[in-house]
Amino acid sequence: MAEIDKDQVVDVLNRVLEAELAGVIRYTHYSFLVFGSGRIPIVAWLRQQADESLVHAQQAGEWITTLGDYPSLAIGPLLDSHVFEIASILRESLDAERVALDLYRQLIALTEGRSVALEEYARQMIHVEELHAGEVDKMLRRPGTMTTPPERDTASA
Repeated sequence: MAEIDKDQVVDVLNRVLEAELAGVIRYTHYSFLVFGSGRIPIVAWLRQQADESLVHAQQAGEWITTLGDYPSLAIGPLLDSHVFEIASILRESLDAERVALDLYRQLIALTEGRSVALEEYARQMIHVEELHAGEVDKMLRRPGTMTTPPERDTASA
């Protein structure tokens, strides 16, 4: 099994750490900006996402120190359109999820066939982020915007 390029892996892990820490701030900030009758479940969901981002940041930081390096103290870019309607917040969240997915895919490319543990970590994070992006995408859709299934012959069923 080939060795990982530790410097490249740590660079990607530090960018993951920074992106996930930005997520903690972003989701917490968004939770303050939700108003209206649907506020309570949306605020709870946003704060749950902030908690999840913190766990992801901690995992990345642990990997960095496992590899004998120093975790970044920086925070990734904070996307903010200053439009505080739920759809805008969700679109910004989806953009951030895509950034995280790209970073985890970069990590897979650097670790595949070189480190089972790091490769599995990256795969697990891609799994989680893809599911999360799918949920955000569903939240952005309007009811009734699904593809209608083809007509089925119910008589032969």
